[in-house]
Amino acid sequence: MTPTWILLADEGRARILEMQAPGKDLSEIEEMTDAAAHADNADLRRDAYGRRGGDDLRMGGNATTSAGEEKLDHEAELFARRVAERLSQAHAQGRFERLRIAAAPRFLGRLRKVLTPQVAGAVIDEIDKDLLQFNRRELTLRLCPDGQNG
Repeated sequence: MTPTWILLADEGRARILEMQAPGKDLSEIEEMTDAAAHADNADLRRDAYGRRGGDDLRMGGNATTSAGEEKLDHEAELFARRVAERLSQAHAQGRFERLRIAAAPRFLGRLRKVLTPQVAGAVIDEIDKDLLQFNRRELTLRLCPDGQNG
């Protein structure tokens, strides 16, 4: 069977699973997290929203940008690069031939931009949804309902 990996990801967490045999649950291969994103998210969001107070808007401030949001975007970009690098290494080692991606929409866009051409060519399916909260059984039923791996 051709190795098929499934990547589930958002701005701060990525799970890599593999379909090992038709009819069996997906196997967990690896989990990656961006510790900085998790540690700073709450503080950065409070900072970002705090800058949007009424005074900023009345004084002509921009309600759509802030230092906090820029920091979150930067962290998400770095994490997308880490995930893409990991996928590139695994693909070069022959660990998978096909890749399915289910990621939060904004992160999926970031990831597309940084995938190597080799990994991008291995992508057989993209789902613009965050499915990280599902367990392996639920994911198997959702992503491989007919027992096939792609």
